[in-house]
Amino acid sequence: MSTPETATRQPPVRRLPLSGVFRVNRPSDIWFKPATSVAVAVALALTPLLLTGRTDLAMYVMPGAFCALYAHHLPYAARVRTTAGVVAGMTASMAAALLGAALVDDVPVLVALAALLAGVQKAVCDATRVGPPGHTILVFVSSGTLFLPQRLADVPFHTALTLGAGVVGGLVALAPALVRREGPERRTTARALEAAAGFLDTPDGPARARARHAAAAAVHGAWQSLSAGGRRTPVRHTLERLVLCAEAALADAPGETGPARLRAWARRVRGHGPLPEVPVPPGGDAELLGIAAERRARRRAGAARRLLSPSAPLLPLAVRCAVGCALAGYAGLALGVGHPYWAIVSAASIHQANVTLTWHRVLQRTAGNLGGVAVFAAVVPLARTGVVALAALCVAFSFCNEMLISRNYWLGTVSVTPMALLITEFGAVRPVAELITDRVLDTVAGVAVGMLAAVLVTSRRTGGRLERALTAVDLAAGEAERVLTAVPGSAAELAAARRRLTAGLVELRDAADTAAGEWWQRALPEERLLRTERRAHRTLAAALRHRATAAPGTP
Repeated sequence: MSTPETATRQPPVRRLPLSGVFRVNRPSDIWFKPATSVAVAVALALTPLLLTGRTDLAMYVMPGAFCALYAHHLPYAARVRTTAGVVAGMTASMAAALLGAALVDDVPVLVALAALLAGVQKAVCDATRVGPPGHTILVFVSSGTLFLPQRLADVPFHTALTLGAGVVGGLVALAPALVRREGPERRTTARALEAAAGFLDTPDGPARARARHAAAAAVHGAWQSLSAGGRRTPVRHTLERLVLCAEAALADAPGETGPARLRAWARRVRGHGPLPEVPVPPGGDAELLGIAAERRARRRAGAARRLLSPSAPLLPLAVRCAVGCALAGYAGLALGVGHPYWAIVSAASIHQANVTLTWHRVLQRTAGNLGGVAVFAAVVPLARTGVVALAALCVAFSFCNEMLISRNYWLGTVSVTPMALLITEFGAVRPVAELITDRVLDTVAGVAVGMLAAVLVTSRRTGGRLERALTAVDLAAGEAERVLTAVPGSAAELAAARRRLTAGLVELRDAADTAAGEWWQRALPEERLLRTERRAHRTLAAALRHRATAAPGTP
């Protein structure tokens, strides 16, 4: 627990900042992969419906096609497992929504079902760390389906359509493996090299501490990618040696491996040519031999433990999401919207790791949706010229979503909103003014009530998570220091201790950033956090220098 000397008293209600909320950032280095995948999957899903004249079934195949959005950051061995889980989750969500729509006619009850589904979907996506777009797509498709007329006899067929389209979407996401099997691992390795070079180029001061953390996180991410599964091919073995070189930069004494060489290696790793040949750093052989054992240990800490542990921070966020969705849906009904699923989706989409990030998403979602309905008003005359034009617009907007959303969420929402409205055109055509009015009211209700739920439903576990992260880093630093002073020391043991320390530092900084933006919680141990991070950085640098000076053949 924090002591009065180490705890910084902060007001329970923090300032909600506005700076940087709408800043347009550099796009993700792989934005074109999910963008191309989902556009291809949507086109493949809609083409049979266009040929058979059954575009009324688009609402059931589009959710499956959206499975192509997931897992592009993962190596292909891990991507297979994650994609299969996403397809199963999408199909289960649609089946539950279809059954609810067929069996329940009462709109308030449907709102409650949609909110319950949203909470479960957020909890599972957070626990499995499925990555973007997370639970938002699942909430979007299941909430929309709940408010569609449905016959019980059609549920199996419509569910099968979603499953079939999901399989197609999953195969599209996996297709690049046929061309570049180690592409994801090469990208994460290149990021580690670039981050290490950036750290070496950063002068002393607060910026250098941030650069060190960014480099440590990038190196940790590269190790996770290389340890995610699959055979250890010669390419993967070379990538592991490159990550060891990037890791050596954190010791502040990288030797001949300066920032220019690290960046040159990164360019070659990102390319399609052969990888640069680098020697194994001193002590690196023992580290590489320990990767398999560490991988098995990490897999024991699965999603169920992250979700169901009494101290897990995920359950309050899931409850916050469910409460916000329910209140948003009822607010939409009070405003006169007959099918308030867009309010539910808006509330679900804004809930982030803390209140401050949720506030940012409120502003971005509101601005993006208002811009999006204006885009919809401009393109809907073209969409209503025929189903081919409607399908082409859906494909185009699905590509634009991913092209823009990594620059800033509000830009992506400008594209997501017209696509979501156009999808409804496959089932029934409504007056444009009525459709736009409902969406604007739903958006305002969803983000306002969702933000209120984020403020009122407390998440005090963020402070506990920070305390546990501090303790874990202290223990990891102590273990690394013990191995460093042992005579004789084991290179493999020191390598494992160093990786635990690096992983702990990444978790600690994430926990600290999350806690700093949360309301209604205990005082933050700022001084202890500073001391712990400094000690861990010094120990990490000492461990890396020890590896660099270790004699060949050290056990």
